[in-house]
Amino acid sequence: MLPTPDNSECSRHTCAVTAEAVRKARQEIRKLRRENPDSPIIVTGCAAQTEPETFANMDEVTQVIGNTEKMQPQTWQQLAQGPNFIGTTEKVQVDDIMSVTETAGHLIDGFGTRSRAYVQVQNGCDHRCTFCIIPYGRGNSRSVPAGVVVEQIKRLVDKGFNEVVLTGVDLTSWGADLPATPKLGDLVMRILKLVTDLPRLRISSIDSIEVDENLMQAIATEPRLMPHLHLSLQHGDDLILKRMARRHLRDDAIRFTEEALRLRPDMTFGADIIAGFPTETEAHFENSLKLVTDCNLTWLHVFPYSKRQGTPAAKIPNQVNGTVIKERAARLRAIGDQQVNSHLAAQVGKTHHILMENPHMGRTEQFTEVTFAAPQAEGSIVTATITGHTGQQLQATNT
Repeated sequence: MLPTPDNSECSRHTCAVTAEAVRKARQEIRKLRRENPDSPIIVTGCAAQTEPETFANMDEVTQVIGNTEKMQPQTWQQLAQGPNFIGTTEKVQVDDIMSVTETAGHLIDGFGTRSRAYVQVQNGCDHRCTFCIIPYGRGNSRSVPAGVVVEQIKRLVDKGFNEVVLTGVDLTSWGADLPATPKLGDLVMRILKLVTDLPRLRISSIDSIEVDENLMQAIATEPRLMPHLHLSLQHGDDLILKRMARRHLRDDAIRFTEEALRLRPDMTFGADIIAGFPTETEAHFENSLKLVTDCNLTWLHVFPYSKRQGTPAAKIPNQVNGTVIKERAARLRAIGDQQVNSHLAAQVGKTHHILMENPHMGRTEQFTEVTFAAPQAEGSIVTATITGHTGQQLQATNT
C-alpha cells in the first residue's frame, strides 16, 4: 500500500513479474473496494505500467498511475485536490517508460526496518530475457552516482542503521550509464572506504556473469561485505539458457560459485530458478535440479514459468503443461528445503554476529534467521552461539 495525500485514498502498488501477481493485484483491488466503498482507488507499479487498460477497465479503480508519474510530486498534489479534480483528468496516466533517462530521487532515500536500510542505486534493465516483462515496467537501466549513494549511506548510519542493502533491478549493470562507466565493485569498495562506521553492507540479487574484479576483491578482503549472494541463474541447462537469452551458461555459474567460495569459505548463495520454461524437457529440468548442488545453492526462489503477453517466450511453441510446471517447481522447492536443512545443521555450534530485526529474531551474516528465547535489543548486532535449528530457523544463546 502506498501513502496517499490525505489518507482517504487507497493506492495499490502492483507487480508484473508473473500473471499470478497481476491476478492477485486485481483480487486485492476488489477487496479494497469492499472494505473502502467510498474511497478512490489508485493503482500504480509495474503491472499498471505494462498493462494499464487491465486496471482501467475495472469499475473499482479510480486512477492508474505509471511508474514515472508516481514519483512526480505534482501527480499527488493534483490527486490531493480530491474527487473533483480526479473526475476531470484522464483515468490512465502512464507514459513511455523507455523514454526515462534519469534516476528518480526516491531511489536513494533508503527504507527498511529499524535494523536494516535498503538503498536502490539502480533501476531498469537493458537486457531482454525472453521470459521477462520487467524492462517494460521499469525502463532502461539508470544508475545513481556513487557520491550521492555514499552521502545517503552516511546519513543512514548517522540515524542508527547497522546494515545497508544495495538494491536494483539489474544491480550488476550499475554504472554503465555514468561517466567513466564504473562497476558495482567500484561502488562497493568506495562505500566501505568512505563510510568506515557502517558495520554491514549487503548486496541484493546480482547477475554473476557481470561481476567485476573489484567486487570479487571485496568478497575476498572486506569482512563488512556480508557473505551472501543472491544469483539470477534462472536455469541449469545450456539450451534453455540460450532460449531465455541469458548471457551465461551452466559452467559459468558453477565457476563463479566455486571461485566465490574459494575467496570466502563462509559464503552462501541464493538463486532464482524458473521451472517449466517453454520446450523444457525432463532432461533439461534435471540439469536445473543438479545445478542446485553443483553451485552449492541454499536459498532458492523458485518461479513456475508464467506466460507474459508481449514477451518472446510467450510465442514459443511447445509450452509446458501447467500441471508439469507445478510438479517441477515442487521438486525444486523440495531440494531447496534439503539444502536449507543441511546449511542449518552445519551452523550448530558456530558463533555468529546476528543483526536483530525484532526482540526475538535476527539474521546471521549469511542472512539466515535466528531466534532467541530471551529478548534482544532491536537493531543491535548480537554475538551468539547457535544451539540448534527448527528446520527453518536457527536457535541461539548469547555468548
